[in-house]
Amino acid sequence: MAGPDTDVVVERVAPEVTHPLRHRVLRPGQPADRVRLAADDHPATAAFAARTPDGTVVGTTIVTPELCPWAPDRSGAWRLRGMATAESLRSAGIGARVLAAALDHIAAEGGELVWCNARTPARRFYERAGFLAHGAEWVDREIGPHIAMWRELRS
Repeated sequence: MAGPDTDVVVERVAPEVTHPLRHRVLRPGQPADRVRLAADDHPATAAFAARTPDGTVVGTTIVTPELCPWAPDRSGAWRLRGMATAESLRSAGIGARVLAAALDHIAAEGGELVWCNARTPARRFYERAGFLAHGAEWVDREIGPHIAMWRELRS
């Protein structure tokens, strides 16, 4: 695998392109089909992948229009899911580039708010990107501690 100084290209991809990395990072030890989300089949879903020059996927996320649970009257809400970066390349800016591509897409589609259920170890990553925490932490029995987060998008 490439080193942290690797040039990567972030591009929109089919959701299934993100599955292997999402499985390795987000659901290790679980059946591979556990990474499949209903959002993967939504026609407005956009998936993004960071690829190394040899095509290896080293960062991913998907976004889809979905009401924000704590602001259901807000229009233009999108949900961010499946955010993952290869462990050996964390802190190299890859996740930030994937997130920026997703946020740019949401804004171009008229989105006004983006929200996610972030894993608590990633909280600072999201805060650096302008996300705010909402409510208290909770533990998902299958995948660990989480915190709801959100941010406004400005046109």
